[in-house]
Amino acid sequence: MISHLFEEDDVEITGTLGEGEQRITGAALQAVLTDLVDLSLVAKQAHWNVTGPRFRSVHLQLDEVVTAARDFSDTVAERAAAIGVPPDGRAVTVAEESVIAEHPVGWVSDDDVISWFVAQLSAVIARLRQQIDETEKADPVTQDLLIGIVAELEKQRWMFQAENG
Repeated sequence: MISHLFEEDDVEITGTLGEGEQRITGAALQAVLTDLVDLSLVAKQAHWNVTGPRFRSVHLQLDEVVTAARDFSDTVAERAAAIGVPPDGRAVTVAEESVIAEHPVGWVSDDDVISWFVAQLSAVIARLRQQIDETEKADPVTQDLLIGIVAELEKQRWMFQAENG
């Protein structure tokens, strides 16, 4: 019987941050997590449906975005757990909280994919920069993690922009 899986556990994971710092940092990490999970999903969706003369280069770059977003989402979720905040990457949470707009359905031209990703990466980066500011005093370790994520996402954004020459 698996009913025990649905009962509330008495296990409590704690971190080393104070309550206020934990709350601020946990909220920042959760916001970043939802955006990264969504980014990995929409990048894979676009990867499957991109068309046009630059199909191959855009297709391959989208795989880079998927890999980066998945790796970063795991790191962010583990950081949240390490400070005693349970991460929430459920589909319903991602759908409700992500800053990423809905990706078009069906085949999408390479030009439209590039423009869409530049805009969505800009939105994710803007929110990440807010979380960097929020965590400056609350948790410099998390702030450092978020700075690294922004650096990679800005590189991906630049690479998409360069596709349009």
